[in-house]
Amino acid sequence: MSHKAGFVSIIGKPNVGKSTLMNALVGEKLSIITPKAQTTRHRILGIVNEEDYQIVFSDTPGIIKPRYGLQDSMMSSVKGALTDADLILFVTDINEQHDENDVLEKIINTTIPMIVLINKIDNATQEQVEEKSAYWQEKLNPKHIYAISALHQYNLEGILTMILDHLPEHAPFYDKEDLTDRNQRFFVSEIIREKIFNNYQKEIPYSTEVVITAFKEEENITKISAEIIVERDSQKNILIGKGGASLKKVGTEARKDIEKFLDQKVFLETFVKVIPDWRSKKNYLKSFGYEN
Repeated sequence: MSHKAGFVSIIGKPNVGKSTLMNALVGEKLSIITPKAQTTRHRILGIVNEEDYQIVFSDTPGIIKPRYGLQDSMMSSVKGALTDADLILFVTDINEQHDENDVLEKIINTTIPMIVLINKIDNATQEQVEEKSAYWQEKLNPKHIYAISALHQYNLEGILTMILDHLPEHAPFYDKEDLTDRNQRFFVSEIIREKIFNNYQKEIPYSTEVVITAFKEEENITKISAEIIVERDSQKNILIGKGGASLKKVGTEARKDIEKFLDQKVFLETFVKVIPDWRSKKNYLKSFGYEN
């Protein structure tokens, strides 16, 4: 019996719902989701395995014009995802005002088959959906256009079938038991980062990186130490909060989610460390896993 396997890259501007979509298609929470733009920094693979196929989804950072080293690295990971894709899922928000030029520059001349997904249609009228569909049909001439709500998993049923139509016959690229290419430590750091995005405002979430410095699995508990990196002392003070209250709240919320994720009791300790201007320093970006 023939087996299909291939790479599907989820591309779009920040905050259009790419991570929500991948989590829904894979059936697991692999990418962190917050209301803030540019939450996703790495290319994260989510793998759907069935007996006769393997779909490898790439959730990618939202496409922007980079302003510093970290954003350069984020855009490099998007470029990589476009290079090896068998199919592109271009996600756009029904409420966007057609200002996706940064994204279009990257995909308008591609020869890779493309499906356009118009997301967040929960409160849209039929007229709006039709107008957007006509616009994208003319602009990109994709293979298909779907109007969806990734959050409410509306209209996602036909997408997997459509994807399989465009994947080649190939042996699996990953073990059939694999759900992702990332390890547990990566997801633990992402859970902590998600809590920072949800609890702090302005530049704080964007200036932080989370590094797992210890991950020790014992019989009844996993002991984890995490360093939260910031760029300035003032950010460190805000992150810790009065009497340590803010950092404690982040730690408590993160620990609960990590316990669910690991299905194990967790002891989590967090420390805050200042590395001035780390987002623009290549040696730190490399050590934090952002390869250019």
